[in-house]
Amino acid sequence: MSINKNEVTPSDIIFRLCYNQHMDLEKPPHEERMQHRRRAIKSYRAKADKKRNLSARFADWLTSEFGTVTFLALNAIWFAVWIAINTGLIQGIKPFDPFPFGLLTMIVSLEAIFLAIIVLISQNRASKIAEIREEVDLQVNSITEGEVTKVIQLLMLLLEKNGINVKDDSELYEMLRPVRSADLERILEKQLS
Repeated sequence: MSINKNEVTPSDIIFRLCYNQHMDLEKPPHEERMQHRRRAIKSYRAKADKKRNLSARFADWLTSEFGTVTFLALNAIWFAVWIAINTGLIQGIKPFDPFPFGLLTMIVSLEAIFLAIIVLISQNRASKIAEIREEVDLQVNSITEGEVTKVIQLLMLLLEKNGINVKDDSELYEMLRPVRSADLERILEKQLS
């Protein structure tokens, strides 16, 4: 049995009803669901970006600019010219930072400190966004677990109504037991310690 991707299925109708979307039969339903999911995922980042203060925006901008091949090339050129001048390779320019290049070492150290701080600021913000996404995922997974359990219960009722014995299926009854998140947390804590 092959499934036509452009065919409207009951799940497509439910999706459209849940999200108050009109029935656009020209657009493949699976594509519509994927676009909805992408918009939801992008919205986390967009909301977080809108809430950034000036310093966070500046740090993000610096991180994006400093994390480029252009910045690497500029640094390489800068260091090469500095070393060439201060080793006397360029005639007519008096060396001002002779070997072992103490001033250059101090400048490079300061640059490394500032770059590390800027990257940490951006990483902290990205980490906060990731934590929000994880919390949303946890909540959605908890809701989904309850819904799946309910679907299994309904399927059991249908099977029993049609004379199919499911009472001996221990795996099925195991699936019907609610997941206790406190127990899972304790198991994970033991594994991590």
